[in-house]
Amino acid sequence: MTENRTGTLHCSMDWDDKPREACGVFGVVNNNGFDIARMVYFGLYALQHRGQESCGIAVTDENGAITGHKGLGLVSEVFSDKILDRMEGRIAIGHCRYSTTGGTSIENSQPLMANYKNGPMAIAHNGNLVNAGKIRRTLEESGAIFQTSTDSEVIANLISRYGIQTGDLEEILSMIMEQVKGSYSLVLMTRNHLIGMRDPWGLRPLCIGKLDDSIILASESCALDAVGADFVRNVEPGEIVFIQGAEIRSIRKAVGSQPRHFCIFEHIYFARPDSFIDGASVYRARLEAGRRLAIEHPVDADLVVGVPDSGLTAAIGFSRQSGIPYGEALIKNRYVGRTFIQPQQRMREQSVDIKLNALREEIEGKRIVMIDDSIVRGTTTRKLVQMLKNAGAKEVHMRVSSPPVRFPCYFGIDISCTNQLIAAQKTIEEIRESMGADSLGFLSVEGLMKTPVGACETGFCTGCFTGKYPIELGPEGFPVE
Repeated sequence: MTENRTGTLHCSMDWDDKPREACGVFGVVNNNGFDIARMVYFGLYALQHRGQESCGIAVTDENGAITGHKGLGLVSEVFSDKILDRMEGRIAIGHCRYSTTGGTSIENSQPLMANYKNGPMAIAHNGNLVNAGKIRRTLEESGAIFQTSTDSEVIANLISRYGIQTGDLEEILSMIMEQVKGSYSLVLMTRNHLIGMRDPWGLRPLCIGKLDDSIILASESCALDAVGADFVRNVEPGEIVFIQGAEIRSIRKAVGSQPRHFCIFEHIYFARPDSFIDGASVYRARLEAGRRLAIEHPVDADLVVGVPDSGLTAAIGFSRQSGIPYGEALIKNRYVGRTFIQPQQRMREQSVDIKLNALREEIEGKRIVMIDDSIVRGTTTRKLVQMLKNAGAKEVHMRVSSPPVRFPCYFGIDISCTNQLIAAQKTIEEIRESMGADSLGFLSVEGLMKTPVGACETGFCTGCFTGKYPIELGPEGFPVE
């Protein structure tokens, strides 16, 4: 979904049959003389799966000045040794982006650098504010000028506006948390502080790490591993953490006392399998999803295969539970790079052939169970079923390690409007027929809720499956006042 200046939601038309996440964020307070720019670079590299459209790094130097570099493309494309060598400082934040609000442009790339009453700041944001359009209009009517169409600039303008009333950043951010609605995990950098802030529902992930005496904030724990840091803890829902030097000061707002609604799609698809989020292993969650899928939708078959890469772990779980051997049937081209947009349906389907190819000698004459993590539009899945049958599969049984996606997401995932969701338009049997599969089964919502093994009594947002959202929304996706 994208959002125009009035806040109206529009459907995206990406060729890929997968939802897209908003962003990854990373920040560090350098207390050990590390090469700070390269540390952030490697942290973003580990978070590249969360956004491939643009990326950026901002650094606070010894004099308190903030400089940065950002651009369109992957982390390895935007940054060179020459650029990183110029970026020295004590505090730094980074961002990799996939746009769910605002278009793809250099202006919308982050971190966003701005000034407020107490000096320069930089912001990197993951999530989606459902009342950003309303706040933007109010700010514009009072004279605010916007240079981008991102939620991050809405937050920056609120900091500037409240900064006129008080110079206390703690008070400013507390007021902002009371006003904004939706999902957000953000890192904010000033002359002296690195700040992390997570929405009261805990929809988006954010964790704290430590490397020697240096403190790190990251969207996922895999980014801490990438720079050799130790995991300390998660930033809690409704919590604001202020990091100065080696000290961490925490503020937990009353708004954080409501039930958690962490986005379950992080465990299904978005997060890297080697990450731990809110106490739960993503890898184990996907194994368990596959195991439960085998219990709920058993089938006689000769081989279990996964759709690379996100369906592979669930396929292993399905194989272990069912006793059906696990194998490879789809080979992924690892050098495709960013998924490109093809506006014509025929070209979108042809793009699947570029990305994946069937392994005929493993498939021919066999009854195949193909596991994928989700089906959104059905375009890619239909093509993959046909690909296996063209390679000689006797039968293709489709199993999906999440429930049918029937409703839009308003909290930072690019799940299309209802009229483009195949499960909102067709019954399960109609979906099976349209894909040419011999059978089709989705994991139940009840089964899915039991998959994040070890989670700290975390509640989950299942709005895209059930239509029940943590925030009551009006017909246009705005919060009900």
